Amino acid sequence: MTDTISSNGVRKPKSKLGGSHTTIIGGRNGKKIVSLVSQHPEIKKMIPSVVTVKGKGNSGGMLTARVQRPDARGNLRLLLSHGTSFQELRIVTNVGSFEEGERIMEEINSSLLDN
Repeated sequence: MTDTISSNGVRKPKSKLGGSHTTIIGGRNGKKIVSLVSQHPEIKKMIPSVVTVKGKGNSGGMLTARVQRPDARGNLRLLLSHGTSFQELRIVTNVGSFEEGERIMEEINSSLLDN
């Protein structure tokens, strides 16, 4: 992964957020969670999907995040929920098995509980 240099000369890592839809629900807190998850060394890319509204009601509320079970290749899904809206982000990993994906899922979920 290459680094980019900002306008003030500070190096920052290349973004792991990709895809054509880059909106993240939850404002700053949602972006903070995505940033925290993307710092895991075995995550290559995070691809956000569209924001879905569950129903009518208050659009505010608590932001929750949880990593869902891996697929056969070890890739994961991050589910963000904020009030009546939710969003799923695909997490592409560099592992190749379900078991290793479960290990990463447990590591990320425990780090989300710590914060």
